[in-house]
Amino acid sequence: MSEVPVSVAGMSVLPPAPFGRLITAMVTPFLPDGSLDLDGAAALASHLVDAGSDGLVISGTTGESPTTSDDEKDQLLRVVLKAVGDRASVIAGVGTYDTHHTTELARAAERAGAHGLLVVTPYYSKPPQAGVARHFRMVADATGLPVMIYDIPGRTGVPVTTETLLALAEHPNIVAVKDAKADLEGSSRVIANSSLAYYCGDDALTLPLLSVGAVGLVSVVAHVGAPALRALIAAFDAGDPVTARRIHQGMLPIFKGIFRTQGVITTKAALTLRGLPAGPVRPPLVDATDAEIDQLRLDLAAAVLEPSAAPAFAAAPAGAAAS
Repeated sequence: MSEVPVSVAGMSVLPPAPFGRLITAMVTPFLPDGSLDLDGAAALASHLVDAGSDGLVISGTTGESPTTSDDEKDQLLRVVLKAVGDRASVIAGVGTYDTHHTTELARAAERAGAHGLLVVTPYYSKPPQAGVARHFRMVADATGLPVMIYDIPGRTGVPVTTETLLALAEHPNIVAVKDAKADLEGSSRVIANSSLAYYCGDDALTLPLLSVGAVGLVSVVAHVGAPALRALIAAFDAGDPVTARRIHQGMLPIFKGIFRTQGVITTKAALTLRGLPAGPVRPPLVDATDAEIDQLRLDLAAAVLEPSAAPAFAAAPAGAAAS
């Protein structure tokens, strides 16, 4: 796997990014009857890449992966790869609480042509760290694809500890972490003592995590704010933290607004407001209420989603990133 070169005026302050700087955790569009909207998925993927995403996560949490079948995941991945796989990283979310099932999904994603795998900590069963480490190693052994660990204890109930991450960093296929743990000290230690590429997994913490060595962001807000997020990362990369801070502050209303309720619900509502493919959510989620949509309109209007000119960074097509 080669790394995506990212530079500003020939120089970058950020570490190399194996999947690009800005990755959107894409929603899964559904038709009004709740079935998979493959045409909508292709159109949305194209829109997100055109808007500034270097990569897309397919069938992650924001893609409602717990309520899509293995066959639907495979169809969705193949459609998105066909739509944007030559110009963006396409990372397949394959994490479940069952190691065997996760390895099966990983192999299916490799057969479909995915550029990488996002693997969440096994949830519900709350395994000890030895079980967490074994899970990630077994999935990483199952294919030749690069793996991004998704560390989000608020959803899984179990963190991946600093010591476990440092041990997993020794696996040749484990190359990155999507960090949604909000532990800057722990993340700093892993960044300082391993070659793992850290991606922020919490939009509002992008700037602080970049400051301790993160390489980029796996974003939900990028569905509506990719230009601003891209500009924030580029400004920091250019050695201009003042501009990065200004952009961060301009986005505070949507950092809060997109998560006033469950993020998939609000993101799909925001896409619908913009006339983009999204459709309903699947149970047990419920669609946004009229009051929630009204508040979302206010949050979108208050946020600066397309800031004035900021430094640009050049990212290679993600097909090259996974070669």
